[in-house]
Amino acid sequence: MATTSSPYGLRPINLLGGQSFAGSTRLYAMPSGYSVSIQYGDPVIIAAGASGTGGLINRFAAIAVTTATNSVTLLGVFVGCSYTDPVYGKVFRQNYPGSITASDLQAYVVDDPDTLFQAQFNGSATQNYLGANCGLIQTVVGSSSANINSGVSLNTSGVAGTATLPIRVVDFVNSTTSTVGDAYTDVIVRINTHFMRTTTGNAIS
Repeated sequence: MATTSSPYGLRPINLLGGQSFAGSTRLYAMPSGYSVSIQYGDPVIIAAGASGTGGLINRFAAIAVTTATNSVTLLGVFVGCSYTDPVYGKVFRQNYPGSITASDLQAYVVDDPDTLFQAQFNGSATQNYLGANCGLIQTVVGSSSANINSGVSLNTSGVAGTATLPIRVVDFVNSTTSTVGDAYTDVIVRINTHFMRTTTGNAIS
């Protein structure tokens, strides 16, 4: 049973309709010197109306624990980055530690709107959560060395049918380590407010 809070963000597992996830990603440019760290499994957006417009950034620009979001259009999920380091040459990382200056800084993003992800609630989720929407919350702050995986959980507060909530619960993880109603329930979700499924784009600035 999932009795301990151990958030890991959004972990891609397969696609809608039972299709397998083949690990496909898309490369997105990141603003050189971007200061906020991005961990494996973090939800990301394309910056608009701020420094770094047109580049990929972390949804949680304020990465303090308990930072929550209930209304956001997500591009997808971060699973790594690459850039040229002046000492080590081409570098590939599972996380982005922040404040890296490189003209070729790029992020690998799972951006297919049909992707299903495994994620953990920050509390207990019962059967009636199936088909509902929920928000995201930064439960644990990642770091460049100690915790390179996302610390984002699904938020049990405010679970509803509200169209603007970013995540849709589509199934539960049923295994020897997780079942419906656990203290910290693991579920299968998709991005409900996906950037590739909206008709509104970013304004040019």
